[in-house]
Amino acid sequence: MKVEEVHGGIIVYDIDMDLKNTFECGQCFRWNAEPDGSYTGVAFEKVLNISKIGDRVLYLKETSKHDFEAIWYNYFDMGNDYDAVAKALKGDRVLDRAIEMGKGLRILRQDPWECLVSFIISANNRIPQIKRVIENICRLYGNPVDYMGSTYYTFPGPDRIANLSEKVLRETKCGFRAKYIIEAARMVQNGFDLNSVYEMSINEARLKLKEIPGVGDKVADCILLFAYGKTQAFPVDVWIKRVLTDLYGFSKNNIDDIRRFVKEKFGDYAGYAQQYLFYYMREKAM
Repeated sequence: MKVEEVHGGIIVYDIDMDLKNTFECGQCFRWNAEPDGSYTGVAFEKVLNISKIGDRVLYLKETSKHDFEAIWYNYFDMGNDYDAVAKALKGDRVLDRAIEMGKGLRILRQDPWECLVSFIISANNRIPQIKRVIENICRLYGNPVDYMGSTYYTFPGPDRIANLSEKVLRETKCGFRAKYIIEAARMVQNGFDLNSVYEMSINEARLKLKEIPGVGDKVADCILLFAYGKTQAFPVDVWIKRVLTDLYGFSKNNIDDIRRFVKEKFGDYAGYAQQYLFYYMREKAM
C-alpha cells in the first residue's frame, strides 16, 4: 500500500476495498452513497468523502495526512491483508461464492460507544430505520461539522445522553430502545470502561458487554467485531441462521452449538466469514 498526500486529500494505492460492499453490508450506519458513486460518512468526529478512482486506488477527499494516520488507516483496517484472509477461508464452495460477491468488503474499526448504541438501536429494526434514528440522535445532540459546503453532525458522547429522559430521547424515533441507550450512557459515565474490552478474551469481552441493558449475544458480537476487531466473533441473526440451515445443513438452534460449529469451521476468521455470508445471503434475497 502506498499513500500520497495531494491537494485536496489523500490517495491510497494498492488497497482492496469495495465501497458498496463495505458500507452497505450492515456493519455501519453513517455512510451514504453520493450520485457520483462516492460515499460520505462521519466517524470519530470527522467527516470524509471517499471514492474509488481506479482498481485498488482510493481518494479520500478533503482530509489531511495526520487524520489519515490517526483515524482512517485504522478505521478502514488498512493494515490487514484481505487477500490473505480470503485465501485462508478458501476451500468452502459456499464461502468461496460469498467472498467473490463481497470482494473488497472490509471490516471497519468503529468507535465502541457509537457502535454500542448503534447496535442497541438495531435490535428488531431494519437498516433504513436504524440510519434514520442515528441521524436524528446526531442532529439533536451531536456537534455540527462543516465539510465541503454541507453541515454534518458528530455522534454524541454518553455525557450528552445520560441526563435525557426516556420521553425526550424517544423523539428520535428509537422507541423502547431509549431506555437502554440512556442506561448505557449512565453506566459509561459512572465508570463502565469500554476501552478495557480491547484487552479481554472474546468470552470475557462478551460477558462484559452483556452487563449493559439491551445487549444480548448478537448485539455483543456485532460490537466485538465492528468496534474491537475481535474477528472470532460471529454475530448470529435471522440471515446467518438461514445460511447455516440452508447452505450448511446445520440444524441446531442453540447459540453454544453454533459457536462450536463456527469455531471448528472458520477459527479466528469467523467474523470475516460472517460478513461475507451475511452480505451474500442478503443480496441474494433482494
